Amino acid sequence: MFYKSILIGTLSLASIFSNASDLTGVSARSEVYAVPSLTITDQQFLIGDKNGREVTIGGILRFPPKPSSLKLPVIFLLHGSSGMGANIDFWSNHFLSKGYATFSLDAFTGRGLTVVGPNQASLGRLNMILDSYRAMEILAKHPRLDSTKFIMMGFSRGGQAALFSSLQRFNDTWNKSGVQFAAHIPFYADCGTSYIGDERTTGKPIQMHHGKSDDYNPLESCKSYFTKLKTANQNVELYEYEFGPHAFDSPLGTTPPSVSKDAQTVRACQIVEKANGLLFNADTNQEFKYSDACVQLNPHVGKDEEATTKAADRIDAFLLSLFK
Repeated sequence: MFYKSILIGTLSLASIFSNASDLTGVSARSEVYAVPSLTITDQQFLIGDKNGREVTIGGILRFPPKPSSLKLPVIFLLHGSSGMGANIDFWSNHFLSKGYATFSLDAFTGRGLTVVGPNQASLGRLNMILDSYRAMEILAKHPRLDSTKFIMMGFSRGGQAALFSSLQRFNDTWNKSGVQFAAHIPFYADCGTSYIGDERTTGKPIQMHHGKSDDYNPLESCKSYFTKLKTANQNVELYEYEFGPHAFDSPLGTTPPSVSKDAQTVRACQIVEKANGLLFNADTNQEFKYSDACVQLNPHVGKDEEATTKAADRIDAFLLSLFK
């Protein structure tokens, strides 16, 4: 197993701050992991072609100062097209305060990437699903973690990974960890691509969060996919927020929302998987490319504190029910 540990002295932070009334955001211990993965195209992912470029990405496992149990649940946090941002720290600190461990997975740095918004083709949209399975394979062997309580939570591009890592087809092809995510929590995911067999999940609960004003990954495509899953009797919820611009949970977001300059959005595209793992633009009936006319630029990102608070309350209640 490839990893190194960062020890925070002989005393835990919990004991150092034993007289403090608020340990929100404090990690008792952090471990930095190297995660072997592959860089592959979406077509390779969809057909199970494992001949990609080997790569090592990283992740940070953080332990809470007041553990909720002897063997800890872990909330996996997967970033969006801008990389590891302020919302990753926000949610990690939030879950640490509830007694859960968190694992923040960086899918970009090890690949020499910082942001992919202006060039979404620089990394396959599905690659981060494989990354999450590879990370789960490592953490499932950790003696302090409960591998039956691994939660996948992601944002935007990472939200897409959180959502579609639930598919039985993708688990069968790529997940070699011996365990499955116990739940999936996608935030403002891109739901606009239809995959073969995407109505069949592992059966684990999915809780989707999306704002009505999102013009990066519009809510409507996620409502359509939600309906498709409900029709197939899958375990899914969708929470809509009255405002909720894209990246509404970021503490550094702006009010009103600001333009994400030159970022590519497929909000106007209908993308459908056909034979041999090829993704087609439904309007042109040609293989989809980011040079297609439906790909637009300059969506908005912004902050919505009310939506973030409501989402946190719903997720807390969801996890309490799941872990009881």
